[in-house]
Amino acid sequence: MKGKNILAALAVAVTMSGCATSVQHIDTSNDRGKAVMGLDYRDFQTAAAEAVGSMLQSGALNKRDGGRYVLVVSRVINDTMQRIDTDQLVKKIRIDLLQSGKVVVTTAVGPNGPEDRMAMQTRELRQSEEFNQSTVAGKGRMIAPELSLSGKILQRNIRVSSGTQQVEYYFQLTLTDINTGLAFWEGESFIGKRGSNKSVSW
Repeated sequence: MKGKNILAALAVAVTMSGCATSVQHIDTSNDRGKAVMGLDYRDFQTAAAEAVGSMLQSGALNKRDGGRYVLVVSRVINDTMQRIDTDQLVKKIRIDLLQSGKVVVTTAVGPNGPEDRMAMQTRELRQSEEFNQSTVAGKGRMIAPELSLSGKILQRNIRVSSGTQQVEYYFQLTLTDINTGLAFWEGESFIGKRGSNKSVSW
């Protein structure tokens, strides 16, 4: 009798899982899904593409000797009501800049220390007799950054009418020449959304 009860419970579970709401993959190349008041991947893609396009078009990344600039990512501040990871924006920008052939990115330094700690930790092997010293990174081999990318993501909520709100997002970025402290490039992407006051943006 006990075995029959277990089988019946399994049958119910299988039936219920079959009735669950269907799940679909998102076609990111042609996503016509419903817009949301908060930020989604489409917004980050748009902001990153606009920033990279503007940087490349401005000529700020055209190095005189024809080489590639060494870029470090500084702080990108999230000044929105949402708990977002600004790396979602920065990573897309980094990928596009690397693929442009104009920039290489250092992960040895950053606002919170090295992004990849192995660059420094492996140098601790210099005194180890267990490692062939000719394979250990030598002194003075790291390349210091020449440019720094910093920025802020801002959110402003505006009441349009009794039932409608407007949410504005500003992606502000600055490219600074570390040697001189001068901004080589600055850009701002705007994304605006309008919808019901019942919709939340966080």
